[in-house]
Formats: sequence, structure tokens, C-alpha cells
Amino acid sequence: MSTDNPLPPIVLTLAGSDPTGGAGIQADILTLASMGCHPLSVITAITVQDTRGVQDFMVIDDEWVLDQARAVLEDMPVAAFKVGMIGSIDNAVAIAELASDYPDIPLIYDPVLASGRGDELSREELIHVLRDVLLPQVTVLTPNSVEARRLAANDDEDEESLSLADCAKRLTRLGCDYVFITGTHEATRDVENRLYDLAGEIRADTWPRLNGSFHGSGCTLASAIAGLVARGLAVPEAVKEAQDFTWQALRYGFRPGMGQYIPDRLFWANDDASEDDDKDTDTP
Repeated sequence: MSTDNPLPPIVLTLAGSDPTGGAGIQADILTLASMGCHPLSVITAITVQDTRGVQDFMVIDDEWVLDQARAVLEDMPVAAFKVGMIGSIDNAVAIAELASDYPDIPLIYDPVLASGRGDELSREELIHVLRDVLLPQVTVLTPNSVEARRLAANDDEDEESLSLADCAKRLTRLGCDYVFITGTHEATRDVENRLYDLAGEIRADTWPRLNGSFHGSGCTLASAIAGLVARGLAVPEAVKEAQDFTWQALRYGFRPGMGQYIPDRLFWANDDASEDDDKDTDTP
């Protein structure tokens, strides 16, 4: 057997651990593997949770986060970073320091500010630090509309008064190359997702709204973008393809517990899914 097989694209994900496998580092690993990438994982926090919500979490010391990351970065060629739950100001500074040492590696950041149920995972002090040290180094920021308003709003400003276009303008001015805002939390019939750069909106996509509440959809989307960017796609094309993958993963999602549904990131390996896709050629 040959020992000279080509390397798959390698993506380093930094995120919290979710024992349900629905979100966090476990969701990233499944998604990146589904994208044909080899995932490297750095754990930033350990959570106590089930499919109904987060009961508690413990943040990993920032030196441990850096040591985990530097060990693999000095050993393997990384094509993209994906960042999820950060958990503390010290970790935000550490990850920003790491990113600054590797400025040529694209960084996709899913700003996990709360759990899917709404459990608070980031305090205001951390959000200020994110704006100052991490967002200026982000290639693609992937907030939902609630997160976008929270990241963009001034301290004395009503978040709900901000349009999503205004949020994107502020966030790109902070240094993000692209801001991709998802509309699952908006009161629209279909889900409307929009990609912005400093010049304004560059693509808009509409998806049928699926029934049910999903755990890990944001992790899936951001990891898919990271994997596709690592494979060489330009950001607009990566965003387009990642949405299709995520929508299909949600479409075939399952409910293993008493709470939210979990996306099936390996739906393509499911015989029933293959048969459905053969019958349904109108899926966006």
C-alpha cells in the first residue's frame, strides 16, 4: 500500500465540548469530516448539557488552549481555522494571539453567545474584547440575527432598532472580511440569509423554514464554510454550498432525546436520503 497518499485539507477547530454530539467540537468534527477534511480539535470549554439545554460549563485555561493549538500547528499544515464557543476573555485574547501568528490562514468564527435554547454563554465584557481583538482578524463571521445585533450594538443602544445591514456594516468596519447573517430568528416565512463585505450585500439566499428546533445548526454551517474554504472555494461559493449542506442536514435531522433535533451531518450516507434526493430535484 502506498504511503504517499495526498493530504486532505486540514482544519483546526477551537470550540466547547458538547457531550450530546449535537453542537460544539463534536458537530465541527462530523461536519468537517463530511466535507472531506481532516479535523484538528482544541477544546475551549467543557459543558454539562443535554438536548434540552446547558446546565453548566467550565472554561479551559487559556494556556492550555494555546498549548493544544500550537502543538498541532507546529506539526501539521492547517488550511483554515474554525472558532466556536470561546468562554472567557483570556481565551479570546489567546485565540486572537494565535490568529495573529498565522495571518494567512482564513478564520471562520461562529460567535456562540448563547445555547440553542437561549442559555447565556458570553457576558458583555467578553463581547467588548471580541470586538477589539478577534473580529479584526476574522475572515468570515457567521452570526444569527440576534448575535449580529448583540455584537454590533453600542452599550446604550436598543439592539432591536438595528437593521441587519447596519449590523453587517459595523462588523465589517471592525475588520471582518465577510459577515454572513442567518435569519432563522427573524419573523419571516422562509429563512433569509445574507452575505456582506465592506461594500455591502453580495449574496442573499432563501430557504424553506423547517419545523422543529435544532441543536448545532450554527456549528454545522460555520464548519461547512471552513471546510469548503479549506478545499479552495472562494467565500461566496463556500457560503452557498455550506447552506445547501446544512439545510439537508437539518432536513434529515433526528430527535434522540427529549429536547431539540440534531442535524444529520452524514445524511448523504443514508439510503433513504439518497432515494429522497433522486425523487426531489427541486430542493434549493
